[in-house]
Amino acid sequence: MEDFWYMIGVVITGIIAFFAIWIYAFFAWGFLIGLAIGWLPALIGAFIIGFLWPLVVLALVVIGILILISL
Repeated sequence: MEDFWYMIGVVITGIIAFFAIWIYAFFAWGFLIGLAIGWLPALIGAFIIGFLWPLVVLALVVIGILILISL
């Protein structure tokens, strides 16, 4: 059952990371090139970030705490 919840996190984080990286490719390479080949680095990045999602969540929590402390 633990594997099931981990894979749900992988899918959710991977989808969010895929679109975030793909949108970044639009801005970095222009609309046409970003649309045409930006999905490839987005797929690779989403795969890696998806399986490391607990570290991503931990980093976001730490960043959120640091932002709240600095206010």
